[in-house]
Amino acid sequence: MENELFEKAPIPKAYMKMALPVVMGMIVTLIYNLVDTYFIALTGNTDLIAGISLCAPLFTLLLAIGDIFGIGGSSVISRLLGAGEIEDSSKKSTLCFYSAIFVGIVFSVLMLVFKKNILYVLGATEQTYNYASQYYTWLILGSTFIIFSLVPSNLLRTEGAALTSMIGSVIGTIVNIILDPIFIFTLGFGAAGAAMATIIGYITTCGFFVYFIAKKSKVFSLAPSNFNMNMSSLNEILLIGLPSSITNLMQTIGITVTNRYLQPYGNDNIAVMGIVLKIVNIAVLVIVGLSFGGQPLIGYNYGAHNMKRLKSTMRFGITVTAGTAAFLLAVLSVLANPIVSGFLKDESLVNLGVHMLRFQLLGMPLMGICLIFICTFQSTGKGVSAFLLSACRQGIVYLPVIIMLSSLLKMEGVIMSQAIADVITTAIALFIFRKGLYKEIKNYL
Repeated sequence: MENELFEKAPIPKAYMKMALPVVMGMIVTLIYNLVDTYFIALTGNTDLIAGISLCAPLFTLLLAIGDIFGIGGSSVISRLLGAGEIEDSSKKSTLCFYSAIFVGIVFSVLMLVFKKNILYVLGATEQTYNYASQYYTWLILGSTFIIFSLVPSNLLRTEGAALTSMIGSVIGTIVNIILDPIFIFTLGFGAAGAAMATIIGYITTCGFFVYFIAKKSKVFSLAPSNFNMNMSSLNEILLIGLPSSITNLMQTIGITVTNRYLQPYGNDNIAVMGIVLKIVNIAVLVIVGLSFGGQPLIGYNYGAHNMKRLKSTMRFGITVTAGTAAFLLAVLSVLANPIVSGFLKDESLVNLGVHMLRFQLLGMPLMGICLIFICTFQSTGKGVSAFLLSACRQGIVYLPVIIMLSSLLKMEGVIMSQAIADVITTAIALFIFRKGLYKEIKNYL
């Protein structure tokens, strides 16, 4: 446990040492999706690309479930470590690990039973159903590994092992990159092959994390003897974990809603938006990584009642996330045409993709600010505030915005909706913070 890093190191140094490995881990998560999309795009089959794109919400749903125990557990444990309660931290880590495995198995069974209904809800058509079904089946069969991987990936950062968390994710990605062309083209598995490669990558990542925790971790434990189904502890984790998972769950809903509103304009538009959203995730996941990188620092100092350091951490986090987001907005907007051209060859589809991409990027700096507030609420145990804000960007706010704009401006309204929702969500974030946590921090100073 690196107390020096959490308690005394300069904020920029401590923050970036925790955040940069998380950013790399987030980018690795993106690469999992981009690699699949890239190799599938080489087929030139837009129905196949659309089928894979329709399953994108499933991936974010799996991340949301993993976050229940990953982010929920890391919030609770970081505060316990700040208070010096090592033994309790170890027991709660074991509870998180085994709870994730149990939920993952139950989720897999339910999703396979209702596969057909779910695929049609996601927007599958007669042309895309078979492709979506192939990818869906294998992704769900391996979903327990995806869910479990999110738990040690998050918890290890509270122990100061952010680099180890990143390494585990990178190893799985390398395996995925190697296997994708083999399974998709050499063995001819197509969409199913892309999902198989992804799952094997996650199995490799899980193996690495299990080895590290069993052999090298000073805080966490996978020993069954350390497991205790304490409902009080579980409720404490869920209080933060469930609201935090809303961020990814809302992304799942947002993608599904976007696809449904694009459906009247044809599968080509869904395919192009699917590729655009993967590109946008380059910016999104970098910003998410920078935001969540500071979460253990905020939780630790809140537990230690060091509000001055907590406030400085928040201020630096907002500066670095919003600044990085503005930089990525500028770079990706300028390079939009060559980037989209790497996935699509048809000139009309490329032009549509460039237009979609630039609008999707507009709200990125504001999203960075919102994420810092969400992470702060999660780290300090403010579950209700975290829930409300997490539900806004691609849920409570996004849905009425896309309904209204699509009615007024048709497809152009669908494309513009996310940027408008980001403006409204940022205003809500500032209001919630000023009315709640800000007063608590001020009282300690």
